[in-house]
Amino acid sequence: MTTALKPATHLDKLEAQSIYIMREAFAKFENMAMLWSIGKDSSVLLWLARKAFLGHVPFPCVHVDTSYKIPEMIEFRDKLAKEWKLDLVVGQNKEALAAGKTFPNGNSTRVECCGMLKKDGLHAIMEAKGYTAVFVGIRRDEEGTRAKERYFSPRDKNFEWDFKDQPPELWDQFKTDFEPGTHLRIHPLLHWTEINIWEYIEREKIPIVPLYYANKEGKRYPSLGCAPCTAMVESKASNIPEIIEELRNTKVAERSTRAQDAESEHAFEQLRAQGYM
Repeated sequence: MTTALKPATHLDKLEAQSIYIMREAFAKFENMAMLWSIGKDSSVLLWLARKAFLGHVPFPCVHVDTSYKIPEMIEFRDKLAKEWKLDLVVGQNKEALAAGKTFPNGNSTRVECCGMLKKDGLHAIMEAKGYTAVFVGIRRDEEGTRAKERYFSPRDKNFEWDFKDQPPELWDQFKTDFEPGTHLRIHPLLHWTEINIWEYIEREKIPIVPLYYANKEGKRYPSLGCAPCTAMVESKASNIPEIIEELRNTKVAERSTRAQDAESEHAFEQLRAQGYM
């Protein structure tokens, strides 16, 4: 007697597409890495990598440490890296920090600080390690500029991104042959939504930073970044189903609590064009 297969759910389809993209990239590119911001999206990406490669992550996990991250994030990073035996690579723009120009103590704006600590920090670690391609956990619905991305997104030799010159990706046909010197960003979560991410975290029981849950004061972080530039929102959501329900009934944008995004109307697009995540 045969047992009928259950029809694939929407999460099964999302997972299968992402795993396909990750395996395709790993087969095509050498010296790859994965960016791990410690947030919910990159933690889902990390989980998918373990699924795609039979419980092992066969490439380094790169965290660009600005030195301003919320302490619980760093504690979570180090604990999970040890438990899952990750090849954790931590990059940091020590020169910018030593110069004392970064926000909030120096004379830079938040956006300029992001450029120094995140963009420049990422470029430095990629050049030092010679990474030719990196997995990044961004989604199209997260922010307007990211809606212009491709799954296989080329950057030039200076890591700069031209959103007007992106390869077409029709019917799951991806361009993976690029000119020498091209740097690739691969986005396996591009087709997911914020609610999809939380649904998948709930189904798979993926560990995440507790900062996403409401605290005793009735506040939580919808998005995680540097402590001086990331705000909390009023919330009663103490578990994932409550977060999902809250998202279905809110008009608060996911990154609206990131102060650097509000500092300049076109700042985020400019940073991404210059090589930011």
